[in-house]
Amino acid sequence: MSEELPRIVASGSSQVEETIAVNETTYEFYREVKVRSEFKRYCEWYYSTAKSNRQQLEKMRGELNIFQWFRRRK
Repeated sequence: MSEELPRIVASGSSQVEETIAVNETTYEFYREVKVRSEFKRYCEWYYSTAKSNRQQLEKMRGELNIFQWFRRRK
């Protein structure tokens, strides 16, 4: 395989450079799409978790606090 590489590169360097540039651009594009979609998924998870935590906190605030009975000061 290493013997084939010099022939491929020497065949048309401008075409090879253009192909490599297009390849790198495509790779970067899909990488950016992946990073953004992962970030969006994380944000959705974060906001849903925060909403759930706020609901649980409100529910806990409405419940009877039995620990307060043990902390009474005389």
